[in-house]
Amino acid sequence: MDTLETRELRYFVAVAEELHFGRAAERLGMTQPPLSRAIQQLERRLGARLLERGRRGVALTGAGEMLLHEGRAALDATTAAARRTRRAGAADGSGASRNRLVLAVKAGASHELLHKLLDAHAAEPDAAEIEVLPSGTCEQGEMLRDGRADVALMHAPFNSLTGFDSEELMTEGQIAVLPAGHPLAAHSSLSLADVVSVPGLPLARWARGGSYPPGPGPEIHDQTQLAQLIALGRTVAVFPDSARAWLWAEHTAVPLTDAPPVVTHIAWPAHSRSVALAGLIRTAARL
Repeated sequence: MDTLETRELRYFVAVAEELHFGRAAERLGMTQPPLSRAIQQLERRLGARLLERGRRGVALTGAGEMLLHEGRAALDATTAAARRTRRAGAADGSGASRNRLVLAVKAGASHELLHKLLDAHAAEPDAAEIEVLPSGTCEQGEMLRDGRADVALMHAPFNSLTGFDSEELMTEGQIAVLPAGHPLAAHSSLSLADVVSVPGLPLARWARGGSYPPGPGPEIHDQTQLAQLIALGRTVAVFPDSARAWLWAEHTAVPLTDAPPVVTHIAWPAHSRSVALAGLIRTAARL
């Protein structure tokens, strides 16, 4: 048996993530007995024990860890196929199919580059319509995998390019974005050590992989919230130098001397055969 049904994977991933049949069943909108039977049937079909069941609860076996990893990827792929097919089949007011791409970008980063890319692409004959989808710090890869986006601007070393094709577009330094009235804002340059432990000015925290890293800084949900908290003197943030484009008068940007350079890539799923996407990549490579 070399094939799995999407339903089976969805059931197993829910149990593997919750490590509790009752919570998984509630999440799936079903009762526990049929869910338990479905997982047992899956184990028999695969010829492998996926879960260890005991008085202390449920734990994944080695095989279960493997299926969780592969199952998540497979479910993302089926979701992506549905979303991209829906976009490809979407019609405009006249009933004709729309040629549209969704471009995921990190909010506030590569602002000037994004402007140049959109303007250059719009000037191309038969250019696809581009929908820009702002995202958090490390969300672009997930958006590509699950089909919310067709292409993304991603930033090494913060974003992983594993599993994607990419084209390098720009390299830049990093800056600390500080409240304009803070003493550190008067410096011509700073080190990372200068900004990671400033008394009363904790480093802002963005969600990564669905959770926030530990620390005293505020949990950031969007760029507007971050900009306001910096202006109020409640936090400091580190950004690529191109983020200067969105700064307020209440902000000051100070170069960081020892921060690694940020390399902006345009990235897309390695298996993509989209003609519209190929056109956007050609435009980006000419910038």
